Amino acid sequence: MNTPEIKKIGPLEIEGESFRIIEEQLGPTDFTPEEFAVVRRCIHATGDFSFADNMRFSQGAIAAGLAAIRAGKNILVDVNMAASGISAGLLKKFGGRVICRIGEPETVMRAKEGQKTRSEVAMERAANDNIGIVAIGNAPTALLKGMELREKGIFLPDLVIGVPVGFVNAAESKEILSAQPYAFITALGRKGGTPVAVAAVNALLRLA
Repeated sequence: MNTPEIKKIGPLEIEGESFRIIEEQLGPTDFTPEEFAVVRRCIHATGDFSFADNMRFSQGAIAAGLAAIRAGKNILVDVNMAASGISAGLLKKFGGRVICRIGEPETVMRAKEGQKTRSEVAMERAANDNIGIVAIGNAPTALLKGMELREKGIFLPDLVIGVPVGFVNAAESKEILSAQPYAFITALGRKGGTPVAVAAVNALLRLA
């Protein structure tokens, strides 16, 4: 068996070389440069080129996200893994912070009392947390609850990044999001996940 050739490359050059390979393999796309920056980082995070086919951006989505970041608004995520992955240092420069209420005792208590999922309760509790961007990569219930609260005028983030992964209501929730009149970024179908949500947010932070 032949041994694969390992490229000798410095740690600071790895990301740049990865982006070069992605751009070379994709070739021309219909994305704007800013949208492509998001798609490229999602592909980089997953190794999956299909995101170039299934990612969707509403008109003005990038501008809405950048405005929210620059205004110092907070970013709400559905799981602690996402909170750990988002560049808090970049966000802090603008005055915002990452919020995740999924594991807080009050969330757990309310979920049990109301017979709801913790994801739903966490979204409800964050409605007044000056949220500019919602980034959902794990729980379709969180995305559905966020859209429900928005329809009621209770929760009005500037941008919804909805990319939950899975087989139960993941594709359906994203299809619903893709039909909304407000700013969104999504990835149609079953694919998605926390790494995709984190990558999208980090791409916006770098653009900002």
